[in-house]
Amino acid sequence: MGEAAIAVDGVWKRFRLYHERNQSLKAAVMRGGRAKYEEFWALKDVSFEVTPGTTFALVGQNGSGKSTMLKCLAKILRPDRGTTRIEGKMSALLELGAGFHPELSGRENVFLNGSILGLTKRELEQRFDDIVGFAGLEQFIDMPVKNYSSGMYVRLGFSVAINVDPDVLLIDEVLAVGDEEFQRRCLERVAELRAAGKTIVVVTHSLPVVRSLCDEAVWLEHGGVREIGKADQVADSYLGQVHLDMQAGVQANPHRPTGQVRITGLELLDEQGRLASGVATGDRVTFRLHYEAADPVRNPVFSFAVHTTDGVLVSGPNTKEAQVPLEKIEGTGHVDLTVDHLMLLLGSYDLTGECTDDTITHSFDRMHRALRFDVHPGTPHETFGGLVSFDGRWSLTEE
Repeated sequence: MGEAAIAVDGVWKRFRLYHERNQSLKAAVMRGGRAKYEEFWALKDVSFEVTPGTTFALVGQNGSGKSTMLKCLAKILRPDRGTTRIEGKMSALLELGAGFHPELSGRENVFLNGSILGLTKRELEQRFDDIVGFAGLEQFIDMPVKNYSSGMYVRLGFSVAINVDPDVLLIDEVLAVGDEEFQRRCLERVAELRAAGKTIVVVTHSLPVVRSLCDEAVWLEHGGVREIGKADQVADSYLGQVHLDMQAGVQANPHRPTGQVRITGLELLDEQGRLASGVATGDRVTFRLHYEAADPVRNPVFSFAVHTTDGVLVSGPNTKEAQVPLEKIEGTGHVDLTVDHLMLLLGSYDLTGECTDDTITHSFDRMHRALRFDVHPGTPHETFGGLVSFDGRWSLTEE
């Protein structure tokens, strides 16, 4: 453990979940001086090491202990058992703008927040223009931050924290702050820190970030370690479990709308017609919807919708717009949408299936974002972000 930039050894962290609190001395006396609570172990015997210069991810569902682990590393929380150790100067991007004073201007808060993070006044003066420029707040820097929008607030907080130039950087779900342009600059800045040999620990729900940005990862589940290893392998294991959980949740949900048609399942098939949870850019794929109609239904319309995990609609084709008339369905069957070349880029996506009447105003049944699938790099291979590939041809003509 002597060569590790970060060492976590057998960490346990407990919280008290209060059902009733004593709001007064009278209440305390009536309850015998004790408030009712139960113990909740957010972390259970967590151990891992991060070697210097590694970008390390903490993944897992909400409530798995990721943020608690990061706060233990940042010394915000103290473990009940076990130890954590960080070698070198550490900066934590947890609660952005936590040291901001609402009545002070952005300029004054840069110096206030920067000093909390360990920078001297001279260092802040040298980096001030870079901090403000990165946040894109040159016009508003002398305005009280209480008048900032939430986006402006977190951009300034991120910009201050990222300019501390740490040996170890802890990041908790803040790579998604601001607009798309600011997110791109955040990722570029993190990439620069990686290239400079900094050690980075990031908590994120974005599996594309895990795959493209991280070297290793730990999957936390119910406070314990489920798996540790290479980032892409851990991401694959975690995604596979998410698929199983989502399918089980859909099957167990008794509150889906019912009507003349029931959707009984959604599937993704690869080029060989096999069930798949992941495909590659450029692959031939088939989206399949299984249905059941107890009575004849005339002129139904079937549709699919593909969303990013953040809820952005990528595409929503249906049989009516495709001019595929379906005169009548009855009994059980399935509808296929085959895509010869899937142009989705690296990422995780959710599939929705729906059956409506011919006017598309009355829904018989819908499975909303019931199937999650992963897209891996393929052909064409693009690494600079976005959702889809143009698959175009480049040429240069000198005039």
